[in-house]
Amino acid sequence: MRLLTASCLLLAASVAYSAVILDNGAPIMWAQTAAQVSDLPVQNDILTPNPWSFLHRMSFYRLMIGATDPFMGSMGTGATESPLWGLPLQFGWMLTSGRLADPTGATTCGHQTGDTMCISPQSWWGCVNHFLSVLPFLSAAQQGFFGQGVQVQMQVPEGTEGYCTTYADCSTSYADVMAKWDAFFMGLKASTESILPENEKKDSILGLYWDAHMASLRAAAACSAKQSHYSASEVNFASSWMNSAEYVSAANFQSSLEKSIMFLTPLPGRVLQEGDQAPNIADMTQEENHTLSIFSWMKSMNTMLGGTLVRMWRSAMCSVTTREKGREMLEQLLLNPSFATSTFLSIITGMATSC
Repeated sequence: MRLLTASCLLLAASVAYSAVILDNGAPIMWAQTAAQVSDLPVQNDILTPNPWSFLHRMSFYRLMIGATDPFMGSMGTGATESPLWGLPLQFGWMLTSGRLADPTGATTCGHQTGDTMCISPQSWWGCVNHFLSVLPFLSAAQQGFFGQGVQVQMQVPEGTEGYCTTYADCSTSYADVMAKWDAFFMGLKASTESILPENEKKDSILGLYWDAHMASLRAAAACSAKQSHYSASEVNFASSWMNSAEYVSAANFQSSLEKSIMFLTPLPGRVLQEGDQAPNIADMTQEENHTLSIFSWMKSMNTMLGGTLVRMWRSAMCSVTTREKGREMLEQLLLNPSFATSTFLSIITGMATSC
């Protein structure tokens, strides 16, 4: 039944070529994931999930959100305000758009003709997501969010060697990343005793979250060789997608369920092929073409200016107030086609000089 449901979702995505990120109002396959830690495989009292199974990785997100929600009161009164919601939504988009499947064609992993729940170790997207799923999950376990003394040892299916699989292993290979995820999870616990006003407490938690998120993305440079399996158009989009994180992170974007849906829905619903050139990709919606164009513009402008655009943006995001304005601007730029890129540039310049 699980595979049938997944196949239907993937088929819908392949026919419509628009981002499919929700399944009955929740992230893709959410109802089929582990609701409690004991639902994951256990061997000799050690959790042994398979990080190359879509359902197991998605379970990491469900478990982390459930365990941290009691500490997310400053995010708002709703049940889906946690910034962690952006991760499972993004991961679901990777599945339905075909980005977790084997791009080499050497196996049927992730394809309709094989196991649709398989994450290919050859997938650049699956590799990058490893740093945004496995590493924070191991950190959360280490910080006691799933109970005291819970140990985790990731499975290593054939062909997936070279990825860290335990907290100690990942801390050795990616010390900075694990330290920042630890700081985020410890900061959540400390926030319950903080005397800061709620908006400052919220901003502080979001700052810790995005520090860890960006550390994971930078460590994912280890995945770069896998980009050779994709078209130039897809590689350029992947690079622009990574670059866009610089803007949302500096603004301490609250990637709640509702807000993440807005930003993820216009993402391309299939892997880009040679010759795909936004805003003129015929089988994609106007929204998808617009988003691809804006991502490309932001990346090319920053490159042309020698990194100045990102630096100016970071400088402008110098206070709780300017970060709030920055989040509003990003929504306008990505979701409102009438919001001119020249307007974006002029506002950034003004904000940066006022800090």
